[in-house]
Amino acid sequence: MKKILLDENLPRPLVKHFSPAVDITSVHDLGWAEKKNGELIKAMLENGFEYLMTADKNLQSQQNLEKYPIKLILVRLYNNRYKTLLQHIDLIEISILNMDPEAKLIEIDLRI
Repeated sequence: MKKILLDENLPRPLVKHFSPAVDITSVHDLGWAEKKNGELIKAMLENGFEYLMTADKNLQSQQNLEKYPIKLILVRLYNNRYKTLLQHIDLIEISILNMDPEAKLIEIDLRI
């Protein structure tokens, strides 16, 4: 099972719409919303998270993700409203479940 942390820039209620095939938790649920990227990555590692799902396209250039065993799920979208993302929850989950285990980054483009 993939242990995923939902970044603060994605709506917290999304976590309840994923199937049991993924273990997803929001940074808000853990009280980590105020953590900066470096602190967040450290907390993820200490708590066994493997994936960070985010809409922050700059994260990969701000942090050297290659030095961490964390994988990035980058959701590209026009807006990050709950109702918009909810329409794509199946596509997001299928993309995550079919992610190449060797890949450090998966981009899910919802700007269709």
